[in-house]
Amino acid sequence: MRLTEENYYTNESNWKYWSVSQYKQFTRCEAAAMAQLRGEYEPPVTKALLVGSFFDAYFDGSLEQFKEQHKEIFTRKKELRAEFRQAQKMIERAKRDPLFMKFMSGEAQKIMTAEMFGVPWKVKIDSFISDTCITDLKSAANFRTLPRYRYDLQGAVYQEVARLNGYGVLPFYLAVCTKERTPGMRIYQIPQSALDMALREIQDNMPHFIQVKSGEIVPKYCGVCDYCKTVQGAEIHNYLELLED
Repeated sequence: MRLTEENYYTNESNWKYWSVSQYKQFTRCEAAAMAQLRGEYEPPVTKALLVGSFFDAYFDGSLEQFKEQHKEIFTRKKELRAEFRQAQKMIERAKRDPLFMKFMSGEAQKIMTAEMFGVPWKVKIDSFISDTCITDLKSAANFRTLPRYRYDLQGAVYQEVARLNGYGVLPFYLAVCTKERTPGMRIYQIPQSALDMALREIQDNMPHFIQVKSGEIVPKYCGVCDYCKTVQGAEIHNYLELLED
């Protein structure tokens, strides 16, 4: 299966290939990840996610298409809602920053695949400069929230897939714009030591996840995500658990 813009996000592609987002889904809740693969569950699209997608769409050249597909971002007067006016403000701020735009000047949405840990993986890189670096575009509430999303895992996979495709070990950067009233702009490089550690973590976890995805092992329920709360019944718990939290 040759991956293209048209089939990259299809269910067929998600069954055949692993990706960073799928790996993260399995780490959060195996049951929800499998339900999503089977087409039984679709996570809700949050407003925060839509704002981020609006911002991303400018840089991959699909902003007008995004506006056509998401009429909910407009008011009845056909004006952008406040959150998306803020996203437009972020775009304008980014366009004025030479360093930010330099990191975003590579090949947009570069698709690559590679065999890792015994299974095929796919990546779609926001800005790929083949002899210089890999850059992933991010919008964030503020800079302090970045570590919770484990972008070291993303960088590790992107870097390794690029290496396996003959590009060598390229440094990985995050180009970040915040959603604050006055958008902040920063470029973060994730150190190689952190990327190496993240890749080893993925390698350790993959044998189990591969067995879950193939149906050899029953997926575990996390018990706290939206999917689990939808399908699981009430359970008896010790009240003191709340005090421990």
